[in-house]
Amino acid sequence: MPSWRRITGIAGLAAGAAVAAGAGAVIAAERVAVGRLRLRHDPEADEPFGQLHGRSLTVLADDGVPLHVEINGPDDAPVTIVFCHGYALSQNVWHYQRRDLAGAARLVFWDQRGHGRSGQGSQEHCTIPRLGQDLHAVLLAAAPGDTPVVLVGHSMGGMTIMALARQYPDLFGTKVIGAVLISTIAGGVDPTIWIPMLLRPIARQAAPPVLRGVSAGIWAPLVERGRQASGDLAFLAARYVAFGDPSVSPAVVDFLERIIRATPVGVVAAFYLALLRHDERAALSVLGRVPVTVIAAERDRLVSLSASEELAEQIPGAELVPVPGTGHAVILERPLLVNNVISKLVARSVAGTPRPTSTT
Repeated sequence: MPSWRRITGIAGLAAGAAVAAGAGAVIAAERVAVGRLRLRHDPEADEPFGQLHGRSLTVLADDGVPLHVEINGPDDAPVTIVFCHGYALSQNVWHYQRRDLAGAARLVFWDQRGHGRSGQGSQEHCTIPRLGQDLHAVLLAAAPGDTPVVLVGHSMGGMTIMALARQYPDLFGTKVIGAVLISTIAGGVDPTIWIPMLLRPIARQAAPPVLRGVSAGIWAPLVERGRQASGDLAFLAARYVAFGDPSVSPAVVDFLERIIRATPVGVVAAFYLALLRHDERAALSVLGRVPVTVIAAERDRLVSLSASEELAEQIPGAELVPVPGTGHAVILERPLLVNNVISKLVARSVAGTPRPTSTT
């Protein structure tokens, strides 16, 4: 009669083989799916993603973290547009805005702390209020004096603008003359919104302690190795979470996924926890002092359309622009529409703001 140890050993081997076979089937399916997507004609295949840059400037935050800033466009332009990127991204995500808007305005792009080419700083400073202070430092250094500024923020970048408004309200209606908020929210962030409904409570309970361990560096090396090895899965995940149009360019998806993968996992974990604590609803009345446009992606899996509608309703006088069929990365998915909205908001803001009179 076979021993229990032998039976369980055989069962373990069988289970292991089944898991391995299942994993192999999933990987094979991923490769087939990604391969089919890449066979499609891609009009963006030759776009120089990540290769467009501007004049470099290093700005020191008040805690000494170096913030990487780049400036495009003429210095004598009547207005400066400052772009604030989102969570786990970098200023490179504004590729189409840098490419297409530099002729009409002076453009300032910056990497949020821990992202892109900016320094990381301490874990306790990975907060939305701290990002608002960082943006204030960028404004003082990159748009000094009476230069009027329009702020554009995507996702966590929009939250950064809200934090600036709450902490430095006197800037709005004087220095800051307008704002565009894209796929963002003032509070009540639910980063698990894209997870199936039944699994969300489990994810909410499990994520904070796990991410605290990652942000503290305990599991970061292991997680980082896994991230770098999962190319096809990462491509499909980025396509599902960030985009709404199933025919989105594979080159655009690749570009976004590379930016996300380049963000250190400890930074991703620390700012995830910051998103859970985010609440800048007190800033919305301050934003109402200037023209504001809220861009809402209809198929956004991270910030729902209803949340964007609520944000626009809570900002006095704000305009809502819903974009059908798009996901969270609407700035890459519908760049011409986004650029048009930014240009119109800038024109409206400048028209409503008297220029400083010359003293000469």
